[in-house]
Amino acid sequence: MRLPCERLFTDLRRISNPHKTMKRILPTLFTFLVLTLIACASFGIEGFKPLFNGTDLAGWDGDPALWKVENGVIIGTCSGPVSPRNNSFLIWRGGKVKDFELRATVRVIGDNNSGIQYRSRQLPEISPWAIAGYQCDIHPAIEHTGMTYEERGRGIFGLNGKDVAVDPQGGRWVIAERHPVTVDVSQWNEYTVIARGNHLLHKINGKVTSEMFDYDERGRALEGLLAIQLHQGNANSVQVKQIKLRALTDGKVLGFDPSSLHAGSTRIAAPRTTKPQGIGPTPVFKK
Repeated sequence: MRLPCERLFTDLRRISNPHKTMKRILPTLFTFLVLTLIACASFGIEGFKPLFNGTDLAGWDGDPALWKVENGVIIGTCSGPVSPRNNSFLIWRGGKVKDFELRATVRVIGDNNSGIQYRSRQLPEISPWAIAGYQCDIHPAIEHTGMTYEERGRGIFGLNGKDVAVDPQGGRWVIAERHPVTVDVSQWNEYTVIARGNHLLHKINGKVTSEMFDYDERGRALEGLLAIQLHQGNANSVQVKQIKLRALTDGKVLGFDPSSLHAGSTRIAAPRTTKPQGIGPTPVFKK
């Protein structure tokens, strides 16, 4: 099979005045090459596909009063304690995610937090844009950013710097620890979520923040929706300038083996937080 460029140059040899013809087609050829490079960059040799077109919210669903695109960036705005009254989410409508790797470049301006929801489900009884499920937290408090968490569910699993296993009864075990990854969430950072079966991994700028093995069959989710969180409360703006996804085919659901909880593992209670929004005081609004 001949490539299009091979056919082009074959045709040129048959033309009586190839130099003149080449001058005429060079702009078209240049445009073709640029578009080809852009397409290759978008999809990447690793198989990622962009979920944001840089222009509008095509493929996404969120409260139009809260979400917009400006200068090639997705922007969600919380103006204060009453708008929105509940956490609101920009939901990707391209289907459910199962085993995948996602990379998103995000920042949060203001004393509040955001997060990347995955394998999640909608809660229409609360609002059209309410979500419950796994979250990679984006939080100004270092112990929380990049942690494994479940919105409107089982809560915090592993803080930044801690790897956890959740046993079949829902018990939490710290199975490894490392230095927390330190970042300024008001600056652009790349957040990575890798989900394979019941193994979840979070990274910031390529560094692992928390790893989780979820053996709780009743509580876990193996597929669901993808969304970006806009947190209510303190005024803030969550901004996303790139988000891309690739499906993985090598995911396996691992069975629980008590011996995997080695001698150094520690049983812990569900971690709690004194910083539910940002690092400053939490506002209280009157109904």
